[in-house]
Amino acid sequence: MSNLPVDELELLGSGVAASDRISAMLENAHMFRDFEWAQIQTLSNYIQLYRAHPNTVLFREGEKGDFMCVVLEGKLDVVKESQEGIEKIVATVTPGRSLGEMAMVDGEPRSATAVVMAPTVLAVLTQENFATMLRDKPALAAKMLHKIAQLLSQRLRQTSGMLVDYLES
Repeated sequence: MSNLPVDELELLGSGVAASDRISAMLENAHMFRDFEWAQIQTLSNYIQLYRAHPNTVLFREGEKGDFMCVVLEGKLDVVKESQEGIEKIVATVTPGRSLGEMAMVDGEPRSATAVVMAPTVLAVLTQENFATMLRDKPALAAKMLHKIAQLLSQRLRQTSGMLVDYLES
């Protein structure tokens, strides 16, 4: 069972029953631009679509992470607490972008808090559904992991660049 805050989210569809709707929305997401239509359709069978309202906390820093999501509509702020206890926005996630990918890779506690800032539609992939995909569709799961690795690498490069700029100032 995922720690997704389902009490605060509205399920719009999941799996085969909502496959066409989910596929159509995923097709426009940046993360899936290298995926073929047939792969997106198959992937949609493992995804749940949710609507989230402003101020909903999708996950909190320090919580166990067991899902990732792609923002299809709306936006979220990713917030990190400083040592002084002050919350700082470290990223704003807009349509087509993803968050929570590290949880799919390492299952470690969340490194930040994600808060919904506008009415938002999310495509959610849980670790459990990813494990099922890995068993049933290993080539697709491998492509998904490769995409996650690319995203994490890109973010690390950006963060390293910002750190160098900060240290030089």
